[in-house]
Amino acid sequence: MFGFPEGKRYNTSAGRYRRIYGERLQKLVIDAGFSCPNRDGTLGTGGCSYCDNAAFHPGYSVPGKSLHQQIDEGIEFHRRRYPKVNHYLAYFQAYSNTYAPLERLRELYGEALSHPSVVGLVIGTRPDCIDEEKLDYLAGIQRKTIVVEYGIESCYDETLRRINRGHDFECARKAVEMTAERGLDVGAHFILGLPGETRQMLLDQCAAISALPLTSVKFHQLQIVKGTRMEKEYAACPEDFLRLGLDDYLDLVIDILERLRPDLCIERVAGEVPPRFVSETPWGLIRNDGILRLLDHRLEERDTFQGRLYNINNQ
Repeated sequence: MFGFPEGKRYNTSAGRYRRIYGERLQKLVIDAGFSCPNRDGTLGTGGCSYCDNAAFHPGYSVPGKSLHQQIDEGIEFHRRRYPKVNHYLAYFQAYSNTYAPLERLRELYGEALSHPSVVGLVIGTRPDCIDEEKLDYLAGIQRKTIVVEYGIESCYDETLRRINRGHDFECARKAVEMTAERGLDVGAHFILGLPGETRQMLLDQCAAISALPLTSVKFHQLQIVKGTRMEKEYAACPEDFLRLGLDDYLDLVIDILERLRPDLCIERVAGEVPPRFVSETPWGLIRNDGILRLLDHRLEERDTFQGRLYNINNQ
């Protein structure tokens, strides 16, 4: 009806992979022991104000294990939920996964790709941890699916400074363009609800997101993780934060989808953090699949779809 896979009202990355491979692909989160220039003193220490990486990866993903062991355990972990999945993407997620010399990257990526069930890589990193040489190497192994996924978080430099991100939006724009120029898939991650950002700001940045040569995008609601500087900031200035209930958040996501390029694949619209890492769970214990079902229903209720306002807003 709308030209999107699987009868959806938005363009899913899962549907894109099915078109390419004829089957569902599952990501396997692996931790290769990388660090981050915003933690090791190169740019700063302590990292971004919202970050506790332990809150964002599963128990099988531990840097002391070999990559093949993590992949094997990840396959067993997901097999219970997705018994028909046969092929996987190795997702280098923890910290900045291009923050090492090229020879080290060759070794790690090659090890992951040598696993018989792995058909590609998703490499999570920062825009300031990439260069021409590394991108040329990745472009040379495109017989596999290679996705470079950048944490951009916000299009607003004031916000990036406030959360101690360590780079500006121009840095992100250049990294995305350099990556896309080589024919690589490019993903980006954005957080909805960072301090100082209003609902209107989140809608206004859709034009900047659509202007980037991205293949896919992830949106996560801001979650206040225990022990982070963000937790202290929220306690001191809660009025600076856009905190939405689930219904209002779904409407915000739909408003964003309406303004995005219709060919931009949506990887995720919300994030999950284990309850032990947060002081409150205002949405209850709903999982991402439940949120997606509610999103589909709300899109039907509003009779709208991804890109509905894109041409209007970009004329």
